[in-house]
Amino acid sequence: MSKLLIHSCNQMSMVRIANILVLLFAISFTPVQPLHAQDFYKGQTIQIVVGFAAGGGFDSYSRTIARHMGKHIPGNPNLVVVNTTGAGSLIAANQVYHKAKPDGLTIGNFIGGAALNQILGLPGIEFDARKFRWIGVPVSQDGACALTAASGITSVAAWQASKVPVKLGASAAGNVDYNMAKILKEVIALPVQVISGYKGTAETRLAAESGEIAGSCWQWQSIKATWKSALDAGRVVPVLQFGPKANPDIPNVPLGQSLAKSDEARIFLRTAVESPNVITIAYAAPPGTPDDRVQLLRRGFIETLKDPALLEDAKKSNLEINPLRGEETEKIIESFFSLDAKLLDKLRNIVVK
Repeated sequence: MSKLLIHSCNQMSMVRIANILVLLFAISFTPVQPLHAQDFYKGQTIQIVVGFAAGGGFDSYSRTIARHMGKHIPGNPNLVVVNTTGAGSLIAANQVYHKAKPDGLTIGNFIGGAALNQILGLPGIEFDARKFRWIGVPVSQDGACALTAASGITSVAAWQASKVPVKLGASAAGNVDYNMAKILKEVIALPVQVISGYKGTAETRLAAESGEIAGSCWQWQSIKATWKSALDAGRVVPVLQFGPKANPDIPNVPLGQSLAKSDEARIFLRTAVESPNVITIAYAAPPGTPDDRVQLLRRGFIETLKDPALLEDAKKSNLEINPLRGEETEKIIESFFSLDAKLLDKLRNIVVK
């Protein structure tokens, strides 16, 4: 009896051990969400560092996003906006790159086109855009040139036929309005005189309305919002647009690509005009931010921009929503750095020198 009992106990022990091994094997191969990523944001505050002053477009987008994004991140963190102004948002970008902890609690909001300025060698850039952890863009924008009816340039044909250079207002080298004007002059061969030094689009609009310049080129989404009364009255006319396809607001306005006569010209338009417009209002976390937190931020960002409550909030503030994912933003940034060296030199000579 004792031998039978011992044998029975041994069998039961072996069964228990086998069951434990099966359980351990199953656990080891069961995918699980990293607990620290899911729980990290509980009770935390995420800071959005905006590179422009309160009340502007960047600030408006960030404050609208901050009101809603917490509920789309596990742990429901708070989000606050901090304005760090100067150098066309470069001060904010440099600060996020060098000083912010890479813990997923800081997001920078600055001009994504600064990545192009990095490869062009413009001053003030103290970061490598490829190392930012790109979160996304709330609105993919299109470029457009709007000119006054008083200038007489109300179509591309009239522009091409102009006997004198058409004066286009711009801010400074490195900004998209300046790039667009220079590309039109040097690559598309339209008669253009670039008048730079304006401090912003508000100042440029006033200069156009006073007859100092004919108009300017910048983001259509901004033009239609800030110059609405003049557009509605026909005092200002969109003459040319820049994007992969026509914006539905202005379907009959010619695309810049239609005026390009070579593959090189098309590359310059895409690199210096179209892509920077798309990623103008960009969001990024510091280099070294853990992958799991980046994924939570990216997912939360896109879910926020689909949230009916945010869309209603944005509508009240006249903010257009047409988001770009972090992964897509990253690809555009990488495309700048893959530009052929000879083409880069040519582009540098066009928009910088």
